[in-house]
Amino acid sequence: MGRAEPRATRDLLQQLPLRLHHYAWVVKDQEANRGFFEDLLGIPLVATWCERTFNPEANRELEYCHTFYALADGGALAFFQFADPEMYEMFKAQHPMLARFGHIALKVDGKTCEEIARRLAAAGIPHRKTDHGYCQSLYVMTPDELKLEFTVDPDNVAEIDAGRRADAHSELARWLAGDRRPNNTDHHRVLQ
Repeated sequence: MGRAEPRATRDLLQQLPLRLHHYAWVVKDQEANRGFFEDLLGIPLVATWCERTFNPEANRELEYCHTFYALADGGALAFFQFADPEMYEMFKAQHPMLARFGHIALKVDGKTCEEIARRLAAAGIPHRKTDHGYCQSLYVMTPDELKLEFTVDPDNVAEIDAGRRADAHSELARWLAGDRRPNNTDHHRVLQ
């Protein structure tokens, strides 16, 4: 795989994508998932699509239920449940054995993050908080063992973002060239 062209020699989109429309996962049990997202976290179910279509990867017609949970910007978290449990095994998220770096992070304010933490604690759901320096995060696993992160930006987020935007290409080039010095010395402090 080739390296990206230097910024000056490539064309960027005139209009960046407007927002995340939805991020979708496959789940085993839509009702357990609904209970977690809507009843526990308070994120509302806003659409349910019941569908049947031919899927080339499975080489057969699939019946599934596709649900959407609202985000404030109009985006959504989306979930598929198949009528055939065998299809869950075929399409479910795959996790590495030792670490789960794959996840989705949702931006929230501090008050909302604390409310989520209280709800999880009251339900006995394990979660952890980490201060990354550039944001504070609360991590929790869904009923299907999908990692969900809620992030709170610090007061100086604009300053942090400006610094990382200014050196994003040079820092990537430095790291790819073998210089593995960290540029985030305030990362991964566990808060609880």
